[in-house]
Amino acid sequence: MDANELRNKTPDELRDQLVQLKKEAFNLRFRKATNQLENTSRMRTVRRDVARVMTVLNDKARTAATES
Repeated sequence: MDANELRNKTPDELRDQLVQLKKEAFNLRFRKATNQLENTSRMRTVRRDVARVMTVLNDKARTAATES
């Protein structure tokens, strides 16, 4: 996932994607705890994607606040 792709999305789309990523992160943690996780690098990728989405959401919020 690229930050430029995220900047083109609306805040509602970003919030939906954030919910999906957090659900996936939960499922990955659960699978790791039960020793069923095969691709451990996916946890890192999902965590970083969550951070990217949150960063873009905060940037959009900050921009909207300064414009008003």
